[in-house]
Amino acid sequence: MAMLKVENLEVYYGMIKAIKGVSFEVNEGEVIALIGANGAGKTTILHTITGLVGAKAGNIEFQGQNLLKTPAHKIVSMGMAHVPEGRRIFQELTVLENLKLGAYTRSSKSEIDETLQMIYSKFPRLEERKEQIAGTLSGGEQQMLAMGRALMSHPKIILMDEPSMGLSPLYVNEIFKIIEEISSLGTTVLLVEQNAKKALSIADRAYVLETGNIVLEGEAKELINDDSIKKAYLGE
Repeated sequence: MAMLKVENLEVYYGMIKAIKGVSFEVNEGEVIALIGANGAGKTTILHTITGLVGAKAGNIEFQGQNLLKTPAHKIVSMGMAHVPEGRRIFQELTVLENLKLGAYTRSSKSEIDETLQMIYSKFPRLEERKEQIAGTLSGGEQQMLAMGRALMSHPKIILMDEPSMGLSPLYVNEIFKIIEEISSLGTTVLLVEQNAKKALSIADRAYVLETGNIVLEGEAKELINDDSIKKAYLGE
């Protein structure tokens, strides 16, 4: 059974139908890429999964539970974390305070401390800057902090929205390497990303979204060599 199942999802913004009957699945342990041009509806899908946007029709199930009937604040405690577009860290808090806020659904101090040490091992720069005000970090460091904060909830699945946006090529490579490491630890990843080449290079499978519709799906290693994908998204 799929860990996350989206069926015939329809989402409207006023009279505009933004998502037009989208269906896809994410299996446990996979890295799934959702790629497409800006405005295709990728972020809207993530927001609907996490309860930030309401659906007009369709169904979303996470480990057999209906998310459309689950309050947004309860979805995190079910094992789902969301790294939003634009990082959305708490700018005026320290790095450590941001990370601890990510663990608000957990009660065991020893387990929280253990997770914090794991995050520091993956993101040594966050440990170096743990007392620094988060708003003074570079864009790449803020992205690492947003990812680390999401991991503090010990999620079964992590949804990432445009993690490479606005970053230098050096930081982009580092962020994607960390996503691979997160996956290797057993966390399932649903990745929304405009950098299609990078996304397909680390994903198991991918779905291509155009104006609210999934127009193509398949193994990432096959899609990266698909002529229509190369022309539309890879600049080849």
